[in-house]
Amino acid sequence: MKKDIGIGLLGLGTVGSGVAEVLVTRADSLAEQAGLSLILKKVLVRDVNKRRSVKVSTNLLTSHPEEVLSHPEVDIVIELIGGEHPAKEYIEQAITNGRYVVTANKEVMAKHGYELLSLAGKHNADLRYEASVGSGIPLISSFQQDLAANKISAIHAILNGTTNYILTRMAQEGLDFASTLKQAQELGYVETDPANDIEGIDAAYKLVILSNLAFRSKFVPQDVYREGISNIAARDFLYAKEFGYAIKLLAIAKRADDKVEMRVHPVFIPQDSQLAKVDGVYNAVEVETDLAGKLVFYGEGAGALRASSAVMADVLAIARNIYRGVNNVPELRLNQRVTVKPMSEVTTRYYLRLNAPDRPCVLAQISQVLGDNSISISSVIQKESDLAAQTAIIVIMTYPAEEKGIQKALKQLRQLPVVNEVSNFIRVEV
Repeated sequence: MKKDIGIGLLGLGTVGSGVAEVLVTRADSLAEQAGLSLILKKVLVRDVNKRRSVKVSTNLLTSHPEEVLSHPEVDIVIELIGGEHPAKEYIEQAITNGRYVVTANKEVMAKHGYELLSLAGKHNADLRYEASVGSGIPLISSFQQDLAANKISAIHAILNGTTNYILTRMAQEGLDFASTLKQAQELGYVETDPANDIEGIDAAYKLVILSNLAFRSKFVPQDVYREGISNIAARDFLYAKEFGYAIKLLAIAKRADDKVEMRVHPVFIPQDSQLAKVDGVYNAVEVETDLAGKLVFYGEGAGALRASSAVMADVLAIARNIYRGVNNVPELRLNQRVTVKPMSEVTTRYYLRLNAPDRPCVLAQISQVLGDNSISISSVIQKESDLAAQTAIIVIMTYPAEEKGIQKALKQLRQLPVVNEVSNFIRVEV
C-alpha cells in the first residue's frame, strides 16, 4: 500500500501558484477525500531564484523538466505551463514514464488531444483536462459521464471571458472597440498580444475539445470557421437592440445527420435568451440533448481559484483510483461517419449595415442583388441620413439563407455603384 501520492507540478504561474497553495493549505482535507496524502514532490519553474507569493520550499523547485517527469516518487504530473510546445512533449514523456497527467492546456488538447489520450490508453494511464474549458465550470466530466447516454445536437457557448467583457462594456457604455480593448488591457483582463482572445482562437480551441466529446469524433482547430470581434462598432449594438438582439462572440457546433458545423464569430442573439444575459468575464455553455433536454452551464471562465478547482478535481479523481487500486481510463470511441460541414453550406440569418447615397432606387438595386442570390429581406431601416454628404445608413435583416449566397452577394454589393461601403455583416442565431 502506498503511503502518499506524489505530485509533480510543471509551472508556477497564476494557476500553478493557485494549485500549489491548495495542495499546501488544504493538505488534511485533500488527504481525507483522496484516502492518501497528496505531497508536492517537485515543481518546474524557469527561475528558481525568483521571489514568489506562494509558499513553496525552494528545495522543491527545479528548472530541469526531467527532475519532475522522471522523479521516482511522482505519481501525478500536473502540466500548467501553457502553450503547445514544450507542454505537449512533457505530457507525452510523463505518460510514457507511467505517470498520470492532469492538464489545463486547451491548445494542446485541441490540437493533440486524441493522440495523447490514445497514448495514455496504451500505457494504462489517465489523462484528465477539466480545466481546459470553462475553468471551474464542470464541463469535461459532464460531457464524458453525465451526458454519455445523450445524443447532443447543438452547442452554443460563450467561452472567452475577455471578449465577453469587451462586448459587454461596448454594449452598456457605447464605447468603441479600440478604447474598450485598451481599458481591458490596463485592467489586466487582456494579454499584451490580445489576438488569441479577440480573434476567437481561444474559443475555437475550447469548441474543438467540447465537440470531440459531444459528437464522439476527432476534430482539430482548422475545422472551425473563425472571426473575431474587432470589426464591431458601437452603432451595431444600437441597431441590435432596436431589433431585439444582443451581440456576443459565440462558439457554435451543430450536428445534422452525419455533418457537424463548427464556427466561432460574433452573432446577434435574442435579448431574452439566457446567453444574451451572460455579461462581463463570465462563460456559459448551452447544450441541446435528446434525453436531458436543453442545459446551461454557467460560471467564471478564468482565474487562479476557478482553474485550481478544476485541476484539483481531476487530481482527486485520479488519487481515489490509486487508493482503490483501480484504473478508470476512458475508452476512446469515435464515430468515423461524422464529417465537418463546410461554412459555405451553413444556413442562418444575417444583419447587414451599408452606407449608400441618399437617393431613390438605391434600396431597389440592393434588394435585386440579394434576391439574385436567394436572400430574402426580413426588415430594412434607413438611419442617420447625412444631408451634407447626401448619404444614409441602411440596415437590413434577412431571412435564413446559405452562407455561400450571402458571401457572393456581399462581393457584388461592394462593387455596386450605389453602395459606398458594406460597413458590417453579422450572423444571427435565433
